[in-house]
Amino acid sequence: MEPMRRTLLGILAAMLLLASTACTITQKDPGYVPPAPLPALEQLTQAPLADPARYAAGQDILSFITADRNVVCSLTSAKGDHVNLPYEPNAYSDSANNKLATVPVAHCELAAYPAPEAEDITDDCGGTGLGYLGGAALLTPERAGYGECRSGVTQQEAEFGPKGSRAGPMSQLPVLDEGQNLERNGLRCSAYNGGVACGNVSAGVAFFVSRDHYELISDAGTQASQPPSEAPKTP
Repeated sequence: MEPMRRTLLGILAAMLLLASTACTITQKDPGYVPPAPLPALEQLTQAPLADPARYAAGQDILSFITADRNVVCSLTSAKGDHVNLPYEPNAYSDSANNKLATVPVAHCELAAYPAPEAEDITDDCGGTGLGYLGGAALLTPERAGYGECRSGVTQQEAEFGPKGSRAGPMSQLPVLDEGQNLERNGLRCSAYNGGVACGNVSAGVAFFVSRDHYELISDAGTQASQPPSEAPKTP
């Protein structure tokens, strides 16, 4: 019996050793500080590119929505002020606009958003000086802008704002995962840091938009920044 007892003890010891070496205990470091998010242009340069096929939303258009459904964006084209968007009516295809140059753009709309800073208001809205609202951002190869003249809410706000329908064309768009990039005609967009950055990396021009702040960026640095607010602004 003694040899058998020693054998059983040996097997038990081996099993205990395996169990102890296979289990690890992870303790949270109370002093750990997560790294700050990358600046928008660095994020757009370094983040991996997603397969554009999944985000095709019409002829030569890439569209996506963020995981929290707050931002919808398209990498598309514009003729003058007419942006070719697959999820809302527009005059891009009107023959009267064929004389205008076709320009690659990135366009984003938000469901909850900050108001534009006074220095970023670029339109007097038909001479009235009224109706320039936040919630939309536009990037061309040369510049980034935030806000637009309109009456009422953005299409994205109508669908995913406080009184939104939660159903419609935006809800059918694919989600761009956090940290991924899309690229079309030299422009890139990346979902990160609770919002979306879009930019022309080679020109050093970009914007970042989220529910509580925005940034307009040139190669000289940040041109405008809205600090976090207590509550998102809506019209």
